[in-house]
Amino acid sequence: MKVTVTTLAGDVFTLDVSPELELVNFKALCEFECGVSSEQCLVHHEGRLLQDPQKTLGGFGVKDGDMLLLQQRSTAPPQAQQRGAPSMLNMDFSQIQIPGAAGPSAVSQRPTVPSSEQQQRVPPVPVNENDPAHLRQMFLNDPHQLSLLKERNRPLADALLSGDLGKFAEVLDKQRRERVEKELMQIRMMNANPFDASAQQQIEETIRLKNVDANMETAMEHSPESFGQVLMLYIDCKVNFHPVKAFVDSGAQMTIMSQACAERCNIMRLVDKRWAGVAKGVGTQKIIGRVHLGQIQIGPAFLQSSFAILEDQPMDMLLGLDMLKRHQCCIDLKNNLLRIGTTGTETAFLGEADVPICARLNRTESMEHTALESEDKQLAEALQRSSQDTAGPSGSTVASNPSQQSSFPEATISELVAMGFQRDDVITELQRHNGDKQTAIASLFAKNFKIPGQK
Repeated sequence: MKVTVTTLAGDVFTLDVSPELELVNFKALCEFECGVSSEQCLVHHEGRLLQDPQKTLGGFGVKDGDMLLLQQRSTAPPQAQQRGAPSMLNMDFSQIQIPGAAGPSAVSQRPTVPSSEQQQRVPPVPVNENDPAHLRQMFLNDPHQLSLLKERNRPLADALLSGDLGKFAEVLDKQRRERVEKELMQIRMMNANPFDASAQQQIEETIRLKNVDANMETAMEHSPESFGQVLMLYIDCKVNFHPVKAFVDSGAQMTIMSQACAERCNIMRLVDKRWAGVAKGVGTQKIIGRVHLGQIQIGPAFLQSSFAILEDQPMDMLLGLDMLKRHQCCIDLKNNLLRIGTTGTETAFLGEADVPICARLNRTESMEHTALESEDKQLAEALQRSSQDTAGPSGSTVASNPSQQSSFPEATISELVAMGFQRDDVITELQRHNGDKQTAIASLFAKNFKIPGQK
């Protein structure tokens, strides 16, 4: 029979075994496949731990197509487990220098072995790697790991930087429980029928995600700079003697300028609206028109260029390929500057602190900024609808006290009061039904109708 074996680390493999195979031999076979010692293997089947090593797989109820979960046993010594000490990896901590301890000169070249009396007198210091306080301190002491946490797990990083240990522990426990529940759900789905098409897709997706994680870990180890944020190339210039931060984009076909920047530079009077249209690229934007000739001052040099004016453009100005080729510009990334061939002048690209805010926002911050703007817009619309709902028939706000002066005819109110209804109730119902007397009378009778014998 064929069984599928999965581990908590994400390894998945299939074994062709006999139902008469004993559990101890099955663990040895798994050791050959995944490298985990058979003495440290714990085998689970349908949420139940298989314990008797001499019992066969068939005796445990394992059938063809079932899935088994392989777990590694804790490597802590029995004495430490009895004292409640957490499991520790088999690591050599002798060469690790504790911050604040004595320098290398105070450390002996050969580690001293404490005597049996000292071992009995000094108790072992328990260090629980799963303790939220310990994990939080580890991240705070390692800026590199903290930066990786911000990239890979933003909610946990926010909880960590908030300074609230309880919030950090809550987010950490929630993420752990969600991960365990997801893994158990996947195992149950694959155990139901491993040869089903959906189960096969789930196994394939598990293997793919494992390969993706391995690829990302390799990239983080060998090329961590690929996870950094690259700034756009901006330079300082002047248009019509007004300072502008221009974005140098050799991938753009033409030089463009936003309508707000054109108004600020007082060149909207030169816009030829016959050149209106639509700019297509990453999205579409409306082109208001074109300024056929304008001067851009870059350093001491004055350059001539044309501008396409866009209606809704986040950046002020973009120097496109038409202007860069006309003046034989060279983008020197080694020296971080723009070299203008026709004038022989050079200008440095702006640093992170000098570029516009729209160029500093990464994708996550941009999405959060857009979400906040959307929430503010929805709140404003809700407040506007609420104010409109509380307006009376004439458009003014309805008074909170219905006994105040009403806009309805006094004759209508007196007629309904003569029927035995209270004046405040009459005005309230007329307001609800926009002055319709018949509907208000029906509503008043329905509210004041009582079943005989009912209190």
